[in-house]
Amino acid sequence: MKRPDIDEMFKRMAAKTPAPKTELVSTSPYTMLVAVVLSAQATDVGVNKATPALFAAADTPEKMVKLGEAKVRNFVRSIGLYQAKAKNIIALSKMLIEEHGSEVPNDRDALERLPGVGRKTANVVLNNVFDQPTIAVDTHVFRVSNRTGLARGKTPLAVENKLEKAVPDTWKQHAHHWLILHGRYVCKARKPDCPTCAIADLCAFKGKTID
Repeated sequence: MKRPDIDEMFKRMAAKTPAPKTELVSTSPYTMLVAVVLSAQATDVGVNKATPALFAAADTPEKMVKLGEAKVRNFVRSIGLYQAKAKNIIALSKMLIEEHGSEVPNDRDALERLPGVGRKTANVVLNNVFDQPTIAVDTHVFRVSNRTGLARGKTPLAVENKLEKAVPDTWKQHAHHWLILHGRYVCKARKPDCPTCAIADLCAFKGKTID
């Protein structure tokens, strides 16, 4: 996709949703971190159903550690991979207490050292909590980037690296959210809704759906 088309694509997305935000519900940097860890290979809707009760019981690292892994499991058992995620939540909470004064670090390397936190999760936290112009490549961003021709790659990291170069600085802060929303509600995996797509004329996807 050429630079003028990329610029136009994000202009249209911005016109539709000027200030996009994550759909994960949180009340603090810590609860955002926990919610993002829980969202791996799960839907935001599913996570949002489980976290209100969890965060009512424990919304700080200290409270979470006191709650304990078994009770955390019970709160999040409706979410995929809940056993491993509960274990990671307790472990990362302990690390936040011991190494970061119970605060979520504003640093990629420190975030990625936390149990259950990979590059995508770190990017989401840096963007949503600390307003850094990071681009987290989830399944939606990966699909939209490849389909449209915005940034083609065989791995999430390859797509992220290309997006960093392709997306103009003007749009980087919200690019991650616009691409997620577009993939979630328009450029869907099984059948993209091309007839209603605001960027269909800019998109390089050869398998466009028709009415």
